[in-house]
Amino acid sequence: MEKVLVTGGGGFIGKALVRELVKRGKEVAVVGRNHYPDLTALGVQCHQGDIRDLVFLERVLADRDTVFHVAAKAGIWGSREDYYSINVTGTTNVIAACRRQGVRHLVYTSTPSVVFDQSNLEGVDETTPYATKPLCYYAASKIQAEKEVLRAQSNSLNTIALRPHLVWGPGDHHLVPRLLERGKDNSLKIVGTGANRVDIAYIDNVVYAHILAAENLSSSVSGAGQAFFIGQDESVNLWQWINELFALMGIQQVTRRVPFVAAYCVGLGLELMHTLLKSHDEPRMTRFLANQLAKSHWFSHAKAKNILGYRQLVSTEKGIDLLIDWLKGSNV
Repeated sequence: MEKVLVTGGGGFIGKALVRELVKRGKEVAVVGRNHYPDLTALGVQCHQGDIRDLVFLERVLADRDTVFHVAAKAGIWGSREDYYSINVTGTTNVIAACRRQGVRHLVYTSTPSVVFDQSNLEGVDETTPYATKPLCYYAASKIQAEKEVLRAQSNSLNTIALRPHLVWGPGDHHLVPRLLERGKDNSLKIVGTGANRVDIAYIDNVVYAHILAAENLSSSVSGAGQAFFIGQDESVNLWQWINELFALMGIQQVTRRVPFVAAYCVGLGLELMHTLLKSHDEPRMTRFLANQLAKSHWFSHAKAKNILGYRQLVSTEKGIDLLIDWLKGSNV
């Protein structure tokens, strides 16, 4: 792993990964929707383009030995066409371009949402089957994309899929800021009993897992063609974690509750309304979000530890300290 390309290099995970690769002395290029002067200043070659453009990908992947495919359309609302064209077609294009340019190693950033089937997931491992009834196009498209990556495993192209869950830390402009926004306007309610536990993944640990995956593919290849859950050593009670974060930021605690069934029905109604009105705005509640806020979803990391040598570099407690320092310094 010497000449590396990162798709989605301007995003939260992608940018953190790029910076770590530069620190390690790798020759790094990124593909993104924009130009990133901060990365250019680090000596990174920035390619502005679309992963749905196969010709573009073939050109920028020339002479690369490793690709980290991080780019994706995230979120829980949007058109099926957008999710599938970016997450599925984009991924198949990355695979095709890797093959045509002789890239040997492909690490794909997936998600545990690929196995979330509306029931509690407590300490499950990678033998858990893919969800049969995903409630959003994001999860459905990531299932298909991950399958394509793992099927692409061959003697000439080694692949791994990583499934980090609820990635957070300094530089996050999505998960934590959205929580803080909902907290500040007092619109957040505990869905269900409030006892659900979830996996979270601090950004430095996620980056470390990506590095380990690429190193595995270039050495023992023992993880090739496989998926791995990535997270902190211990799961957290979701609502306790949110309230602890709010307390540190001087935000009122979440105490109001709504039954899961009520939140689910509201989500269904809002989805139907937004669909009929052809609204591009994300509903305040969806069926997928209701499930995510009420159900437990935490995973065994034994496979990542045993095969990749994964361990958390930053504890949840230390990560919170670093996050709060960043939040207060950046006025997020």
